[in-house]
Amino acid sequence: MTQIAKDILYIGVDDTSLDLFESQYVVPEGMAYNSYLIMDERVAIMDTSDRKKGEEWLHKLEVALEGRKPDYLVVHHMEPDHSSHIAAVVEKYPHIQVVGSAMALKFLGQFAPGLKFNARPVKEGDILELGQHSLSFFAAPMVHWPEVMVSLDTATGVLFSADAFGKFGALSKCGFFGEEDKDWACEGRRYYFNICGKYGPQVSALLKKIPLDQVKTIAPLHGPILRKDIGYYLNLYSTWSSYGVESEGVFVAYASIHGGTEAVALKFADMLKAKGCPKVVVTDLCRSDRAEAVEDAFRYGKLVVAACSYDAGLFTPAHDFLHSLQAKGYQKRSVALIENGSWAPSAGRVMKDMFGAMKDITLVGDLVTIRSRMKEEDIPALEALADAILS
Repeated sequence: MTQIAKDILYIGVDDTSLDLFESQYVVPEGMAYNSYLIMDERVAIMDTSDRKKGEEWLHKLEVALEGRKPDYLVVHHMEPDHSSHIAAVVEKYPHIQVVGSAMALKFLGQFAPGLKFNARPVKEGDILELGQHSLSFFAAPMVHWPEVMVSLDTATGVLFSADAFGKFGALSKCGFFGEEDKDWACEGRRYYFNICGKYGPQVSALLKKIPLDQVKTIAPLHGPILRKDIGYYLNLYSTWSSYGVESEGVFVAYASIHGGTEAVALKFADMLKAKGCPKVVVTDLCRSDRAEAVEDAFRYGKLVVAACSYDAGLFTPAHDFLHSLQAKGYQKRSVALIENGSWAPSAGRVMKDMFGAMKDITLVGDLVTIRSRMKEEDIPALEALADAILS
């Protein structure tokens, strides 16, 4: 077992066979389900794991306990990838107290109907004394479920952050500690905006009430344990949760059926580079991971969408992308639009309507309409649009 702080052991498990997290997000490096054990005068289990890894997790728990019986099972988050083995723990240790928010304990009754357990509800400001270690609880509603709590061990400065500060990837692939991870921000960002992106105000509120100066280690439910340069991760979360611009540049996302719109998007990207844009990222929405496209849209302050008309509306991959942005709370960005249509262009109208339903989106320049294929006479309008998005 790996010790992450005095008396605190890691008992989490990796799933390197997982293909889709939450049955929708591609995870080429699998997923980590983190769980911890505090071995003090009283013993506390900090969350469990996903059902697929139950046998491994229960074995690790038993080995780490070294014959001791746990007093508490702290439930920070009731989503099944963290709570699937609560019933097994309760059945093995019937005296144990299940500690969680009132809503978490209610959810437990829904996920495990008929389970009899000793409940110990906690609310923000409550403290769970373990001996030398004390857990202070902070409510974290909608980060990213309504029942979520985080806790801070005041003895060691370990923040048990639930799904906050998590990332995609098994620890055996990306590194156990944050400093071992070659690029935490890449999958950390994709994870944040697709899992928590809609709830920026709630994440910001949580950051404001935790005594961050006391935090020495962040122990999330997914991803590496963060113990060095904590300010780096806190600054990223501050930017992300406030929908600030992390990187200067333009993200060009296109959806092309027969190659005409693709040619326009690539030409437009070249125009941006020629005009001195510091960073231009281009994505084919038909073939890319949509979660990664959502990540890049939030990362950069400026977005260009080039899409075909389809069934008197918007080509499906582009429509799905914009729907995802809307669902994740996309805001505070400048957007430029390019449509393609052979007889009755409709993509621009739909895109304008969809962006119009988002918060603080500025549509810049004039919609550029391409008829089937880009022609020399389209270049001035594209140049003007490039100038508008860069201004």
